Amino acid sequence: MKKIFVILGISLALAACGGSKPGEADGGADSADATKQAAAAHQSEAANDTAVNNIGTDKAAGTPANKGEALMANSDCNTCHNAQSKIIGPALVDIAKKYKESDVDMLADKVIKGGSGNWGTVPMTAHPDLPVADAKEMVKYILSVK
Repeated sequence: MKKIFVILGISLALAACGGSKPGEADGGADSADATKQAAAAHQSEAANDTAVNNIGTDKAAGTPANKGEALMANSDCNTCHNAQSKIIGPALVDIAKKYKESDVDMLADKVIKGGSGNWGTVPMTAHPDLPVADAKEMVKYILSVK
């Protein structure tokens, strides 16, 4: 999503800074190109929103199925965790086997504050800027992994 805004911003900046003015020799072709680029970016953003939120479409391959999965995909979680196998931290399926739905608050707190000792000696990095609600969504997703 951020990439789309960056591309759109650059495109609009280039369109605003360059090209001829309306009514000059080339008839404002640069303006028309910028309009087409902006429209394409908007369509791409709408398609991305639809795919991420799974609105009115079948789930596309590789598209996150829920908010927690999408939040994890956009964070550093996958650096240490994989759904099926241990990397640095435990596999998500192993976490789901160990904990219950009643542990969501405790696990969300652990995601935010970091921790060590439950899965070995390597500590989990703290995520102090992560909102509690997002951490809970991520934990709920983790506990649903089979």
